[in-house]
Amino acid sequence: MNKQNPPPTNITTAQGKTLIMLARQTIAHKLGLSIPDEDRQKIESVVHDSSLKQTRGTFVTLHRHGKLRGCIGSIVAVESILENIRHNAINAAFGDPRFPPLQKKEFNELDIGVSILTDPKLLAYENGNELLSRLRPRIDGVILRDGLASATFLPQVWEQLPRTEDFLSHLCIKAGLASNAWQTGKLEVFTYQAQCFSE
Repeated sequence: MNKQNPPPTNITTAQGKTLIMLARQTIAHKLGLSIPDEDRQKIESVVHDSSLKQTRGTFVTLHRHGKLRGCIGSIVAVESILENIRHNAINAAFGDPRFPPLQKKEFNELDIGVSILTDPKLLAYENGNELLSRLRPRIDGVILRDGLASATFLPQVWEQLPRTEDFLSHLCIKAGLASNAWQTGKLEVFTYQAQCFSE
């Protein structure tokens, strides 16, 4: 978690849209489908973009008819943004254990989102009340960890859970912990930020 990378370069809106195209192309290829030549050309134009070769964590999120259809990501940066988006697109479409593998008939109904993350940083706090005061709703992504149990919510989850208490309780449940485990002051908490792009 504490591996230090060079200061991140922000991704532009145009680059973010192209990363969404890359995710869509990657899923289409796996399904044996094709995407418009115009989109393919845009993707090829950024393959050598140095800012997309940064080593950053990413998430790919799929929605179908407004409902979650897959979401997989890498918190810890292990490869370039481009490669990580490709891998997470495949995993979100075909490897999210909460959903069956994506079918061809669903492809055109997908809305794809990508998130580019900063490195997680350990958040110091003494108790549950201090944790509540230190988190920044709609800004911070949060990782909770207790031994082998861990879970994360991306910053956009605040839209569904705007109250910090609810956000933390649901995150504890996701990690397999008691909903009030965040109140003990014993959990490791990391925060990160994300640039989010969606169709």
